[in-house]
Amino acid sequence: MQKGVWPLPSDGVAPIPIAKPFLTEREYELVREVLDSGQLAEGSYVHRFEEAFAAAQGVPYVVATSNGTTALHTALLAVGVRPGDKVLTTPFTFIATANAILFCGARPVFADVSMETANLDPASVEAALKADPSIRYMLVVHLYGLPAPMRELMALAEAYDVTVVEDCAQAHLATLDGQPVGTFGRAAAFSFYATKNLTTGEGGCVATTDPEVAERARLITHHGQTGHYFHEVLGYNYRMTNVEAAIGLGQVERIEAMTEARRANAAFYTQAFQGHSFGLPVEPPGYRHVYHQYTLRVPGKNGEHRDQLAAFLKAEGIGTGIHYPRPLTRQPSLAGRFDVVGDGELPVAEELASQVLSLPVHPLVSEADRERVAEAVLRWEAQALR
Repeated sequence: MQKGVWPLPSDGVAPIPIAKPFLTEREYELVREVLDSGQLAEGSYVHRFEEAFAAAQGVPYVVATSNGTTALHTALLAVGVRPGDKVLTTPFTFIATANAILFCGARPVFADVSMETANLDPASVEAALKADPSIRYMLVVHLYGLPAPMRELMALAEAYDVTVVEDCAQAHLATLDGQPVGTFGRAAAFSFYATKNLTTGEGGCVATTDPEVAERARLITHHGQTGHYFHEVLGYNYRMTNVEAAIGLGQVERIEAMTEARRANAAFYTQAFQGHSFGLPVEPPGYRHVYHQYTLRVPGKNGEHRDQLAAFLKAEGIGTGIHYPRPLTRQPSLAGRFDVVGDGELPVAEELASQVLSLPVHPLVSEADRERVAEAVLRWEAQALR
């Protein structure tokens, strides 16, 4: 094995983790270049990475950031979200989505999601927009790597004069009818966290088709500085480092191959689990799912069966994840900080939180690994559900 290269998982009894960064000698080579240069903070490697990721993602402008959360905050500020604004979004996502809205002094408004996709349900979104005309922004998450129903959501945004921002943290290279995510709304945010489809360790970016939004995003991430010690707007230190960008440059060279590996692993699981007890991920016509997660819905109330399967797989040396165990409406840190239009109920998000379980689908899952995962899941089903 080459020095510094992650080994492929064993065909034997080695643990199969839910996530694992796929690093090769190329990433080490690029990081060594940065270390040898002495230019460790933001510099030419960051700009090279911005250009490379923009080309891979099919978006004209990319501004690198320190992580996905700062990318979300920056994107919202760059499109004009201000204190007191209301931003419609999903309750079934990582908390950074709502936190970024709150960082702007704005208020999240939650609509429910679809049982089949776990993405925003256009019917629930329309009901919210009708009920609260003060909603001026929508933050759309492409959960697990499946594009949200952007045709329907963008039509609603136009009808109700709402500006759309996309949370693409889990959706690198995902497309809808050939159009890349990140190009539907006015701005988008990506994450390059260690478990993501493309990693820089920590890191993120704002992507946009609008040069003015890109310029504002760059100002925001650089302390609002327009000249030497001259700061025109309130900004932050949200910059990516050259070291992180070097890792990203190595990753972006393989992003298409890594994505296809995820899709192949997902296709195997879907075929193996067809006709069984589980709700499976869907890929509607025209959608390209990039499978940041392969997430089953395990039938049962209060998460009992889901938790039993997770414990069973853990004993088999197979990692799993629950994405997510509760809607954001049940997070103590958000209490009193959000609205739910209508009767205040989000039944689909609540049900999903008690059923979802993610299986290893990353590029380092070998054919033998995925066979072992599928066999273990079906063995548990035969014991527990049949």
